[in-house]
Amino acid sequence: MEGMGNTNLDRWTGIGPLAQKALATRDYNSGDMQEKLHSGRADAREVIGDALPAELRIPGVEVFHRRVFQQRYRGYFGEFAREGEGLAGKIGMWPNQWATALMFSGTSKGFHIHPPAIPAGITPEAWFQRLFVDEPENYALRPYEQEQWDMMFFIQGQAEMFLVDERAGMPRRKMRFIIEGDDMPGPNNVGVVIPAGVAHAIRCVSSKDLIMVYGTSTRFIPENEGRIEHAIETPLAPPDWEDYWNRA
Repeated sequence: MEGMGNTNLDRWTGIGPLAQKALATRDYNSGDMQEKLHSGRADAREVIGDALPAELRIPGVEVFHRRVFQQRYRGYFGEFAREGEGLAGKIGMWPNQWATALMFSGTSKGFHIHPPAIPAGITPEAWFQRLFVDEPENYALRPYEQEQWDMMFFIQGQAEMFLVDERAGMPRRKMRFIIEGDDMPGPNNVGVVIPAGVAHAIRCVSSKDLIMVYGTSTRFIPENEGRIEHAIETPLAPPDWEDYWNRA
């Protein structure tokens, strides 16, 4: 009807004053990219390669697109990586061990961090400066065989990934973004490379269980699995249960 288009000032005149006073609306504007990375509103496709400005990237972290091929009436097929090709070939990393993990819907993992290998005779600050600032494309310098780098892929469900750079002397940058599994084909199907010294956590944010496959540059060593703020992984039983259980 003519004249029904309300302006921003009067669009809520049709509801009572009590509701008007309590009213809030969601801001759907894209917003600043750094704010999105910190608030959890970024998608994986927004942090692939050069799509993310250099000043917001965590050095050594790589997010790369994967193609998932739908096979009608059968399922789907998705490649992880080819040795010596693509990103794996570019950075000279090929996992020494492969593993899989399942996270039930509504659960989280992390934060975890792996210790960086620092050569003798140099400070960590100077080493990271050389490795990631002065010679960032000299991939042969990277001691993959001495420290654990992760290469992660997601097959089913939706993951929210949290990354924090905790390497000595490096800017403490943070990245938080959504990755979609192969069962949701699209631009958010990605692989992620995480260097040693970068704390990482994963949260399953879909109604489906999260299934992932990941490769590590070294074999699994429990002593190298540093944990930070990881209490969410070990939820306590109800307090009254604990009280009853611990009675003499």
